[in-house]
Amino acid sequence: MLGVCSLKGGVGKTSVTLGLASAAMTAGMRTLVVDLDPQADTTLALGATGAAAQDVAAVLDNPARYVVDSAIAASSWDPDLLEVLMGSADSVRHDGPTYEHRLHNLSTALSTLDEYDLVLVDCPPSLGGLTRQGLTACSRALVVTEPGLFSVTAAARAFQAIDTLRRGPAPALQPLGVVVNRVRARSSEQTYRQQELEGMFGPLILSPVIPERAAMQQAQGAGRAIHDWPGASATELAEGFDALLARAVRAMSET
Repeated sequence: MLGVCSLKGGVGKTSVTLGLASAAMTAGMRTLVVDLDPQADTTLALGATGAAAQDVAAVLDNPARYVVDSAIAASSWDPDLLEVLMGSADSVRHDGPTYEHRLHNLSTALSTLDEYDLVLVDCPPSLGGLTRQGLTACSRALVVTEPGLFSVTAAARAFQAIDTLRRGPAPALQPLGVVVNRVRARSSEQTYRQQELEGMFGPLILSPVIPERAAMQQAQGAGRAIHDWPGASATELAEGFDALLARAVRAMSET
């Protein structure tokens, strides 16, 4: 299971989750996307809104298999390969202080599922109870950032949070690395921040970086996977997500 996280909003965490889901679908991997963000943007983008009787909030209340099954819906991208554990604004109830025994509710719920090749957990852009539960359920954590001052400092805090969880309730959790998103090639400020990120995280900076392209927003607005969107920019993005997915799959196979 791969957790996608950021401790700062607006860096494209959900877009990266969707890109990885698109890559997995194209590769023929049966994939479940867990939408832990109370905004439920991932659920909307994947075309699963209103398609299940319950949602992730109910699963966090009761991680029994029958509740999990009732909260999963097929994605309109590919109903056979891609499914969504539905996000909900109601999940914000679980985003406050989380008692130790409840940190494993999502992990318990997901442990009953063996029919998926990949589980992606889209965490909220904060270190509350939802993100802690999401990362506790995962074997790898992917930190999303962009080359800006506040995003760089948030990435550092995210790694501190991952380390804290590793030394506590999630000893199996390992950082996969940092995805640098929304990169503009001719921005001197971004170039400086990229160098700063490389100095801070070294080999944890994943390659390739994800460039800022209008095709990403266009595909999402049309309810389409980036691999299904026409044009050279979409192809460039799709190839980047293919490479990131391959890195993640290799890392998770080593656990």
